[in-house]
Amino acid sequence: MTTTATHPSIDSWRFFRFAAPQPFFQLAGRLAPWFALLALALAAIGLWIGFFVAPTDAQQGEVYRIIFIHVPAAWMSMFIYLIMAFWSIIGLSFNTRLSFLLGQALAPTGAMFCIVALWTGALWGRPTWGAYWVWDARITSQLLLLFLYLGFIALTRAIETPRRADRTGAMIAIIGSLNIPIIYLSVKWWNTLHQGASVSLTKAPSMAGTMLLGMLIMALAAWAYTIAVTLWRVRPMILERERHAGWARDYLSRIADETTRFAAPIPGKGD
Repeated sequence: MTTTATHPSIDSWRFFRFAAPQPFFQLAGRLAPWFALLALALAAIGLWIGFFVAPTDAQQGEVYRIIFIHVPAAWMSMFIYLIMAFWSIIGLSFNTRLSFLLGQALAPTGAMFCIVALWTGALWGRPTWGAYWVWDARITSQLLLLFLYLGFIALTRAIETPRRADRTGAMIAIIGSLNIPIIYLSVKWWNTLHQGASVSLTKAPSMAGTMLLGMLIMALAAWAYTIAVTLWRVRPMILERERHAGWARDYLSRIADETTRFAAPIPGKGD
């Protein structure tokens, strides 16, 4: 009995073939529903732990439970922008169209998480600080991040030339990523009202284990949601860019035929 070993370079080539628009388009269509289901399951578990299992905070009472939404949203708003900057660097370095599209597909989700973080932070701030909004260093830099997201989205959509839009958006993403360490370190650099990090890689978490578990599960749910929505959003963007390619024309023709058959009147009905 003989076995055939697969050379590592062959496996690597099979993986990198998904950098091409057509294979990635197909892969995205297969993976997106699974990540969406995973996001729903994790969110249900995380919210159940956060709102029904985790104990009441000794200092803040029940109002602290907003962190199960606020903290994952704030994390994701920063992580997504860094990922956008990463794809922008890849796109500029290797001139890969798919990299630019992934960055643009991520931006609306990042902006949404940024809005959620600011909104839930305001709801938490009213009973804690006595005001919905203060010009705190952390909050102000987070607001700047929202403006960076909105500027990125507006410019990439306003510029009609795709190549120019890609490069302009990439520069905004790369330069704007300098704001991320400012957001993260603002509570250390300045005397702010915002509390320090409850979770750190260098020290034990300053919260109960159940609270931490619920928050981490919600963060995983946010990641799964981001992946699912990005994969769904990037598919029509790929079709738009590749509309002159044979595979894209065939796909659109097949969708048009299926739509026509579905919309066709049933014989004998309405006579």
